[in-house]
Amino acid sequence: MSLLIPLYVHPAEDPGAWRRLITPAARTHAVVLNPANGPGAAPDPAFTAAARALRAAGARLLGYVDTDYGVRDRAEVVEDVRRHQKWYAVEGCFLDRVTATAEGLPACRRLVRELRRLGAGTVVLTPGVHPASGYIRLADLTVTFEGPWPTYVSAFTRPVWTARHPPERFCHLVHGVPEALVPLAVRTAHERGAAVCGPVTGEPPDPWAELTPASTGAVG
Repeated sequence: MSLLIPLYVHPAEDPGAWRRLITPAARTHAVVLNPANGPGAAPDPAFTAAARALRAAGARLLGYVDTDYGVRDRAEVVEDVRRHQKWYAVEGCFLDRVTATAEGLPACRRLVRELRRLGAGTVVLTPGVHPASGYIRLADLTVTFEGPWPTYVSAFTRPVWTARHPPERFCHLVHGVPEALVPLAVRTAHERGAAVCGPVTGEPPDPWAELTPASTGAVG
C-alpha cells in the first residue's frame, strides 16, 4: 500500500507539514503540488524550494490541474501542465474534477493523449467516484473515492468491473480517520481493490497537512 498525498497547504504557511514528508518521501506513491489551484501565474519560490527538497528525498511530484468536469478549455489545462513542468519539474499531473460519464470519455481520452505527448509520465484522474470503466485505461491511477472516513465505511460501493483491473490503478483518499484506525483504513482500501490510498486523521480544508506517524507508517 502506498500513499498519495495532495498537500495543498502553502510551504510558507505550514513548513512543518512539508518537512514531515521528507523522511517517507521515497516510499510514497506521489506528492501533489498545488500552488494556486494549479501552477499559478508565476513560479512560487516557496513551492520551488519544497519541490526541490522532495525530489532530492526521492518523491514523485505531480502538478495539480482542475479540469472543471470537462468544462474547462483543453488548451488551458495543457498550459497548466506545461507550467508545472517548467517551474516545479513535476513528473506528471493530478487532474482534479474530471468527468465520470461515458459521454465525457472521448474528450478525456484526447486530453490525456496530449498530456502524454507533452511528457507527463504519470497521469492521475480524480473523479472522486467510480467512472465509466473506460477511464481506468486512460490513466496510471484513478481516484475513485475522496471523502470522510464515516462515508467510506458506510456508503462506499465497488462496481463489479473494477475486479478486472489491478489494484495499482485505483486510489482511495480518506480523511478524518481516527488515528487508531489508520491501519484498518489501509486494510479496507486493500480489500476494496485500491493499492494506493491516503488515510489521514486531518480534516478539511487541508487534511493531508496533518500527517501522523500512523499515516506515514502505513506507507510501504
